[in-house]
Amino acid sequence: MKQLDARGLSCPEPVVMLRKAMTSKEHAYEIIVDNVASRENVTRYASSQGYQVACTEKGGEFTLSMTK
Repeated sequence: MKQLDARGLSCPEPVVMLRKAMTSKEHAYEIIVDNVASRENVTRYASSQGYQVACTEKGGEFTLSMTK
């Protein structure tokens, strides 16, 4: 599983970061974001690429786990 930390970044940077990571064609990714817009945009992008997305929130940070 490839893990990414996109805290402090505003959109579209987390999506761009995930898209670059997805070139490795792994079956699972995890990304941490710290705002709702990034959570929604990353979820939308991952879903469009065929990934199932699960989200957990802790202290205002969202951990998105994506699996194919």
